[in-house]
Amino acid sequence: MPNDSTAAFYRENATAYANRARNLPKHQLDAFLARLSPGTAILELGCGGGQDSAYMLSQGFDVTPTDGSAELARQAEARLGRPVKVMLFQELDAESAYDGVWAHASLLHAPRPELPDVFARIRRALKPGGLLHASFKAGKAEGHDGLGRYYNYPSAEWLSELLTKGGWRNLAIAEHDGGGYDGKPTRWLVVSARR
Repeated sequence: MPNDSTAAFYRENATAYANRARNLPKHQLDAFLARLSPGTAILELGCGGGQDSAYMLSQGFDVTPTDGSAELARQAEARLGRPVKVMLFQELDAESAYDGVWAHASLLHAPRPELPDVFARIRRALKPGGLLHASFKAGKAEGHDGLGRYYNYPSAEWLSELLTKGGWRNLAIAEHDGGGYDGKPTRWLVVSARR
């Protein structure tokens, strides 16, 4: 996590964040998994407390959980009973290794200027035809929330243009209202695309 205040938040609040009462994004997880063959390889970027990885593992998928925070990775390891790689998005260097990438509410912390490279790395890590799921807090300009965490706050149009230029296919961006850890109403963008 390159932003110091974001990294500090997750370092100092890892236990509370990882063990909070959280509704699993089951509808989105099930839709993502239904588009993959059973047992295939999934990379989770920004696994947080490991709840989404735990669900995907329970459904029989081969999941590689990662997080940019060493403290959150330790929390996820305790939940999953398996290693969690500490890795920033910008460090992803796999090639054609995964059938799917699950990046739920994680890429929203990547600095806007670095998103083209991050998406290129994700695309390279996917096998041909591989599936990406990512979600973002919608907005028009990057900024920080009330807890000091950095967000890139893209618009659907901005994301669509970025991903189309990056060579992604079958791009779909859905929007819905929801919330977040800070308890504030949030407009969410949910991205689905294929390599």
